[in-house]
Amino acid sequence: MILEIADIRIPTGKQAEFDAAIQRGVETVISQAKGFRGYKVNKGMESPERYILMIYWETLENHTVDFRTGPLFAQWRAIVGPFFAQPPVVEHFTLVAKSA
Repeated sequence: MILEIADIRIPTGKQAEFDAAIQRGVETVISQAKGFRGYKVNKGMESPERYILMIYWETLENHTVDFRTGPLFAQWRAIVGPFFAQPPVVEHFTLVAKSA
């Protein structure tokens, strides 16, 4: 399994709207993508305009090819993209260790 982490910054004062948009976007659009296995969204306490979106994919290609080059990506960006203060920083990770 692959973990995608997107570091997202939004304008101050838009948190409540973005909270709803990001949840709706993942649950109605990304969740339909091939290889989607789950997600978490965390909001910064010290920087409430900063969000960390974590999406679990079966393979790297499920995100980088299947999702990013397919029609669902445009639907996702239409929902959350208007909130971005800057392009998100996106990286992928593999699991090394975890607690029980």
